[in-house]
Amino acid sequence: MTTSAPRRVALALDALRHGWPITVDGGLALLPAETGFGPGVSAPRMLISAARAVTLKLANQRAAAVPEAPVLIRGAEPFDLAHARALADPALDLRYPLKGPFLAEPIAELDAARTAMELARLAGILPAFLVEPQPPGEAQEVATADLAAWKDTGHLVIASRAHLPIAACEDAEIIAFRSADDLREHVALVIGAQNGDRAPLVRLHSECLTGDILGSLKCDCGPQLNAALEAMAGEARGGGWGVLLYLRQEGRGIGLINKLRAYRLQDLGFDTVDANNRLGLPTEARDFPVAARMLALLGVPAIRLMTNNPAKGAALAAQGITIAERVPHQLPANPHNERYLATKRDRTGHLLG
Repeated sequence: MTTSAPRRVALALDALRHGWPITVDGGLALLPAETGFGPGVSAPRMLISAARAVTLKLANQRAAAVPEAPVLIRGAEPFDLAHARALADPALDLRYPLKGPFLAEPIAELDAARTAMELARLAGILPAFLVEPQPPGEAQEVATADLAAWKDTGHLVIASRAHLPIAACEDAEIIAFRSADDLREHVALVIGAQNGDRAPLVRLHSECLTGDILGSLKCDCGPQLNAALEAMAGEARGGGWGVLLYLRQEGRGIGLINKLRAYRLQDLGFDTVDANNRLGLPTEARDFPVAARMLALLGVPAIRLMTNNPAKGAALAAQGITIAERVPHQLPANPHNERYLATKRDRTGHLLG
């Protein structure tokens, strides 16, 4: 039976989480450094992300023509799994000094290497791989073109909906969305009666377990979520309505475990951006087109967007959503998130005072 492109990505993500090898574009054989296992497994080369290469002072090893490309390195000796994990995990930087020298090699399969980095992020693991591991193991095959098909928001559909009275407003409906080959199930909460003649107040809220559920003071996610619900409830009382899009994209798209790793680095003095980059991960990796697809499925072509992040509005506008108004959504800082908010303002373009 022929396996579809999105299904091959789903199988590759499952393989990476379990520590099994993958082959990208039919040629690049990879074993994830973090989750890989097996007695005596080693490889002559490793593939690491551009951001991680900067941390390891290996940025000069990548080709000047492609400054954001992953880096393929060969060591003086083959990399075993323990050595590979030390190179991948910044928590081990001081415990395991680098065993250089390292020599960069040209990456013939550059698209495949970039696809591997993206697959690692989606799997929630550190973006580092043994290349051509020995023994090789049975690999899951995936192609760069498969990833584009997997990301196609056209696969997202409404799976279920129900009335859900909440503390802020008893007149609310919850709608769940899913795609067959993506385990993330996004949710919309429509507050008040949907009115096609009036643009709703909309908040794109990315999942934050620590802030939304546990009341973390390190970020402003929980207070923003509650304030958005209250603002939408106020709209409903005035004859308007609101839509909260709750996107399952923890840690701005890097996943819960990597977010906690970034928290640990923040405890050592790094800001949000530098912590993500030391992990080899992007500062911003959320998929905003999926939010546009959710709005389209709800029949919402124009919105009043609650955000301090201009990138959200630009991403939705690029997908055909009309931004009738940007509504600021700033809340007071506390001693634990002052630096986090300053980093948002100074390094990621958020419009904060």
